[in-house]
Parts: sequence; structure tokens; C-alpha cells
Amino acid sequence: VQLQASGGGLVQAGGSLRLSCAASGRTFSSYVMGWFRQAPGKEREFVAAINWSGGSTYYADSVKGRFTISRDNAKNTVYLQMNSLKAEDTAVYYCALDPSAAGVYDYWGQGTQVTVSS
Repeated sequence: VQLQASGGGLVQAGGSLRLSCAASGRTFSSYVMGWFRQAPGKEREFVAAINWSGGSTYYADSVKGRFTISRDNAKNTVYLQMNSLKAEDTAVYYCALDPSAAGVYDYWGQGTQVTVSS
């Protein structure tokens, strides 16, 4: 499985960005897609996740109400719409795939940089 993340960039505080993650290769009957981020000097942290049907979504408290995760299974793509961005959202964002919905992300994308200027 290959995951290709894109959409990062530089944005002013209060602005918006949409990240995309396209999956290719092996397919799974039921899987969870997630977004994580890692800021300089900090550990990687969970941001959001969505199940295969899109009917269940999960968010870190720090992004609830500002970020929205969605997916288009026809395109094998998951999105992260980020609104009201803050300087503390600055990080490298990674998409990941949990093939069995067991909470273990076995596949990771290369990361895309998001920089929010204050």
C-alpha cells in the first residue's frame, strides 16, 4: 500500500487548508484512515480518523470543531479540511492506514508540511 499526502503549505492564522491522501496498491475490505502530525521537538500525535464507510469519525480535542476528516472511497482518497488554523497547528502531517480497524496503523504516507504564521 502506498499513501501519498499533499496539500500542505504556508497559511496565515485563521486561514484554511485541505490535505489529501491518496491510497494505492493493495485494498482492504474494511480499514480506517487517519491523520497524525508531528511538530518540531514534539512526539507525533493523533489528529483525526475515519472508518471505511465514513460513518464514524474521531478527532483530537485540540482540533474538534475546526478540522473535518472525510473520504471518497471511489478515489481511495481521504481529506482533512483544516479551518481556523492556529500557529500551534504547525507540523508535518501524515496520513496512515489501519488495515483491520484494530487501532494499529501499518501504512504511512511521507508527510506534508503545514506552517501557520501568526
